[in-house]
Amino acid sequence: MSLIPKKIFFVKGKGFSSNSKLRSFEEALRDAGIEKFNLVKVSSIIPPHCKEVMKSKGLKHLETGQVVYSVLSKISSNNRDDLICASIGVAKPANEEFYGYLSEHHSIDIKPEKLGEISEGLAAEMLATTLGIPFNSESDYAKKKEILSIDGKIIETKNITESTTVKKDDEWATVLAAAIFIL
Repeated sequence: MSLIPKKIFFVKGKGFSSNSKLRSFEEALRDAGIEKFNLVKVSSIIPPHCKEVMKSKGLKHLETGQVVYSVLSKISSNNRDDLICASIGVAKPANEEFYGYLSEHHSIDIKPEKLGEISEGLAAEMLATTLGIPFNSESDYAKKKEILSIDGKIIETKNITESTTVKKDDEWATVLAAAIFIL
């Protein structure tokens, strides 16, 4: 049996608990719709010919209790007023014969838009360097996107980012973003 994913979809979620970090994580999994799977964290490659599908379609291919491979970014906090963010960056090559990249990144007190740019930029940089595109990692993200659009070797970059602020003293909050693979 080949373990090369044929499809991929993306989810995000957030959860809260007054008594447990684990419970807030479970609530975030439920919010994302992936609580009934046994998640195995893998690294960051989108295989050649792996097609992105909508979450609703992807979930139909999975069964309760199934071992599911994922790239997962998550963060938890119980410090009131902490802004927590989790993000998955995506970079897909124009040529489906090549592989793409995912990057996971999380933070406390970085705005979600900024964290999304960071994770997207990381994925784009990893893909660009494997495709031989000159890429200055010190450039701002707008400049990086301009380079990528001119070159034509990268078809898409994006990010999936979730955030929340811890609302109460000693309340646990968890956010997650994930790429879910379907074999």
